[in-house]
Amino acid sequence: MPSRTRKFRGLRTHGRGVKAGRGAGKQGGRGNAGLHKYKFKSMLIYAPDHFGRHGFKRPPEIVEQPVALNIGQLDGLVPFLKAAKALTESGDVYVADLSRVGVDRLLGGGATGHTWKVFVAHATKHAREKVEVLAEAPAS
Repeated sequence: MPSRTRKFRGLRTHGRGVKAGRGAGKQGGRGNAGLHKYKFKSMLIYAPDHFGRHGFKRPPEIVEQPVALNIGQLDGLVPFLKAAKALTESGDVYVADLSRVGVDRLLGGGATGHTWKVFVAHATKHAREKVEVLAEAPAS
């Protein structure tokens, strides 16, 4: 029994029509071919954001990146805070000015072994529950 290819030898298109036998002819091209032409309507329905730019990227120089610190890290920073003259001790209470060492936010993660009074620009609710956050910087 002859193969189909052998059967169609001598016929220019092997019974497939002019374009169907070449490349991705019958399916209209491969991949995203024709999205601006004959597949335009399907692109509008199924992938309307396929072309063009969307959104924007903020310039890095205007994006704020606050320095945050967890309460659990305060005890380890005592020597650093003393060296920066941002820590004073009154009895067993540490009074720290974190804005002097560049900390913008105090987060409530962890626990500390001392009583702290802290001045910082922003503090979370959990941080306020664990330490006393002062309204203005302690005098040094």
